Amino acid sequence: MQLRIFDSAERDLEDGYYFYERQSQGLGIYFLDSLYSDIDSLLFFPTSPVETCKC
Repeated sequence: MQLRIFDSAERDLEDGYYFYERQSQGLGIYFLDSLYSDIDSLLFFPTSPVETCKC
């Protein structure tokens, strides 16, 4: 399975990084690490069920 991150999405990720980094040093890296970890999970387990909120 291949995953393509569009340029506009990559800019959104950068914006998110800078936003969280301004809140607290190191939080931007945590934000990106969390997102990329989730993306890696999708690549390794593409058919995993998705949990939905039953609020």
